[in-house]
Amino acid sequence: MTVAILGAGVMGETLLSGLIRAGRRVDDLLVGERRPERAAELRERYGVETLGNVEAAKKAETVALVVKPQDMGDVLTEIAPVLRPGQLVVSLAAGITTAFIEARVPEGVAVVRVMPNTPALVDEGMAAISRGSHCDEEHLREVEELMASTGRVIRVPERQQDAVTAISGSGPAYLFFVVESMVEAGVHLGLPRSVATELVVQTVVGSAKLLRETGEHPVVLRERVTSPGGTTAAALRELEDHKVRAAFLTAVEAARDRSRALAEGNG
Repeated sequence: MTVAILGAGVMGETLLSGLIRAGRRVDDLLVGERRPERAAELRERYGVETLGNVEAAKKAETVALVVKPQDMGDVLTEIAPVLRPGQLVVSLAAGITTAFIEARVPEGVAVVRVMPNTPALVDEGMAAISRGSHCDEEHLREVEELMASTGRVIRVPERQQDAVTAISGSGPAYLFFVVESMVEAGVHLGLPRSVATELVVQTVVGSAKLLRETGEHPVVLRERVTSPGGTTAAALRELEDHKVRAAFLTAVEAARDRSRALAEGNG
């Protein structure tokens, strides 16, 4: 099954390289890229065939749209004449609904919406997928296989995609913000920046691994670190006094609302 990736930016190249590492044959992959220098770079790096969007979409069974949301309408207008019923279109653009795409492609084209995140760059991504009107189980399995090349995949109803965007799509930025704040705190307390950075990064990586491998609820793991009257308890009290938990809830709700607004703005 031939896959065409339209859009060779960071996420597009991430998907391409992930598929190759996962064992997908380069001969079964196409890239739609308009910039000659970028096309040449991808051909040299991966040995993949690069074409214009229309030609790539015409030759493929699956078309992955990895373009900016504001460019989606123009790309669909460009490739719609060569799309055909039974073909699979996968959108990785935030805020673009399956209805928006289905209204611009021929009847019978299967559409799946994906919300990825940036840890896909290191094969630790989290992708949530939602089916469109003409999508069957085989289409969903194909998209799961595509996205599993860069991390984990979960199916959700499309009505939950705005919440997914707020949690995992934007989520890495929240964690980077926390890491940044902890590193600055370490420097303030007298640690060299390199030492503070190594301490914080490994603490985050180790804590995430502990969560995944033990399956314990985060409350249980937090309580194991928190001795009565100890240093952790003192720090957590300050976080609660400053309403950090409430701030996270408000922030995530704001991200969800913005995702809804972007979707509405895209028709």
